[in-house]
Amino acid sequence: MLNISADDLQAVEAVNAIQEGNVEALQRMLDDDPALAQARITDRHGASRTLLHVAADWPGHFPNGPQTVSTLVAAGADVDAALLHSKSDGSAETPLHWAASSDDVGVLDALLDGGANIEAPGAVFTGGSPMSDAVVFAQWRAARRLLERGALTTVWQAAALGLLDSVRQHVAAQPPLPREQITNSFWHACRGGQFAVAEYLSEQGAKLSWIGYDNKTPLDVARESGVTELVQWLEDQSARSARWGR
Repeated sequence: MLNISADDLQAVEAVNAIQEGNVEALQRMLDDDPALAQARITDRHGASRTLLHVAADWPGHFPNGPQTVSTLVAAGADVDAALLHSKSDGSAETPLHWAASSDDVGVLDALLDGGANIEAPGAVFTGGSPMSDAVVFAQWRAARRLLERGALTTVWQAAALGLLDSVRQHVAAQPPLPREQITNSFWHACRGGQFAVAEYLSEQGAKLSWIGYDNKTPLDVARESGVTELVQWLEDQSARSARWGR
């Protein structure tokens, strides 16, 4: 396998071609050096990624992104290659995780069409599937596209996406969900602006003013979602904000 530094001219040219959407230039590079398709580019922090990661990297939506992915896959790129770190405590995200994090549905579809594992582990924070990254970063288009393509959901992911029947099934399963999971799912439902799910989970004992991720309560993230009905309901339930008690 070819390993190159991020500062190496070959790496710089390949990354530029991908980010500029110059598929023809990328194809010439692959023709000149077929090993480039599976090459790993290592940055100064020791993180090692592939060119498919580059195509899916934040902020995503590079010109001709799906064509770039198809070109790399046809040349032998590993669609399920994991991000590697010099230390063992880093995430192991695949290109599909990165496409989900960038809300880049076109690249996401191209990766899945190329055989990417929709349930690959390695998400940041949770170690879970690409769906985890999509929901954690509130990339709703990617999350719904993953759902359409057959992705599974945990209870908190289902809550964020408004999948009330799925949430009910999780809650009804044995052994019962701990209250912490109910509350976490409630927080995500509020972040996703999912009033019906939030109301149901409150009936299951969710803590309405739990201070969760980014030091925000369900009321805080509901306000960010812009769903007025949900915000008004939370305020009527005396839910509180983490900001100055409002």
